Amino acid sequence: MDLAADPVEITAALVDIESVSGAEARIADTVEAALREQAPWLEVLRSGNAVLARTALGRHRRIVLAGHLDTVPVNRNLPLRREGSGQQEVLHGLGTVDMKGGDAVFLHLAATVAEPKHDLTFVFYDCEEVEAARNGLGRIERDHAGWLAGDLAVVGEPTNAVIEAGCQGTMRVELRITGQRAHTARAWRGSNAIHGLAEPLRRLAEYTPRTPKIDGLTYREGLQAVNVAGGVAGNVVPDEAVLAINHRFAPDRSPEQAEQHLREVFDGFELTVVDTAPGALPGLAAPAAAELVTAAGGQPMAKLGWTDVARFAALGMPAVNFGPGDPALAHTRGEHVPAVQIRQVAAVLTRFLSP
Repeated sequence: MDLAADPVEITAALVDIESVSGAEARIADTVEAALREQAPWLEVLRSGNAVLARTALGRHRRIVLAGHLDTVPVNRNLPLRREGSGQQEVLHGLGTVDMKGGDAVFLHLAATVAEPKHDLTFVFYDCEEVEAARNGLGRIERDHAGWLAGDLAVVGEPTNAVIEAGCQGTMRVELRITGQRAHTARAWRGSNAIHGLAEPLRRLAEYTPRTPKIDGLTYREGLQAVNVAGGVAGNVVPDEAVLAINHRFAPDRSPEQAEQHLREVFDGFELTVVDTAPGALPGLAAPAAAELVTAAGGQPMAKLGWTDVARFAALGMPAVNFGPGDPALAHTRGEHVPAVQIRQVAAVLTRFLSP
C-alpha cells in the first residue's frame, strides 16, 4: 500500500482488507508496516489492534487525527467495486463510508506532510462499531493517555466532506408503570398498566424540543419513544408496562442536566436511566479549530448524532467530525463514496497542516 499515492487508491486497498470489529489484526498489521516503512520520521506505537503514530517537532500546537479501522459485518458488499472514472468515480463496498475513506486520507497525510506546521498524532483504532467497553480509544486512554492529548481532534467519520463540529449527547431511560392483574372478564378488579402509558405518551407527542445555537451552529434536540413492553396473556389485565425513551440533547447540557429535564417532563412517573453519553461542545473559537474552518472555506454544521468526538472533548480539547461519504449510507449494504470527496477532504487537511 503506497501511502503517497492518491488517497482514493489507499481507500480501495483498505476496503479490500476485511476488518469486522474484533478481527482487525490484518488491517492493523498493514497500517503499522506502511507507517514504519514509509513515514520513518513518525514514532509508531501498537496497542492491541490499534496503531498510533506521531511527530515530535516541538510545534506550538498538536492536532490529533483519529479513525477506526473496523467495520460492521459483511453484507454481500465485499470486495470493492469501482464505477465511473475521474470526477465521476464512485467506490462501492463495506467501509468505503464508515470509515476507510477517512483512514486513507489520514494515512496519506502521515506520509506526505513531513513538515507540518502543527505536531500531529494519528490514531487508527479498533472496535468502534461494537459496545463502548471494547472501543480501542478507551484502552488507549487507560494505557497511553499522553498519545491522545492535543489542541484539536479531527475524527474522520463521514460528513459529506463538511466539517461537523461537536456532537449531541444521548440518554436512554425507561418509564415504568405498575398496575394490578385481573381477569379481563372482571377488569374492574385490576389496574391496566398499559393504559397508564397514555399520559406519558401524550406528553411525548406534545413535546417541543429545543434548537439551541452554540458557536453559531444549530443543534436539534429530540425526545422519542423507542420501545413499549407489557402484557401477560390475552385474557389478563397487565400489571406492568415499560416505555423506553431516547433523548438526544445538545452539548450545552450535561448528562445530569438532561436527566433532570426528563424528570421534569415526566414528573410523577418512575424513571430509570439505562445508559447515557455526554455530548461535545464544538469549540470553534479555539485557534486550531478556527484555522481548520478557514482552510475548509465553508460553513461548519452541528453534528446531530453521537460520535467519538465526545471522548476527545472529555479530554479537554475541541473536536470535529470531517470525512468523505454520506453518513446515511453507513452500515448499509449499498455503502459507497464519491472519489472526489476523498480527494476534497485530503486537500483541505493538507492545506490546514502545511506551513
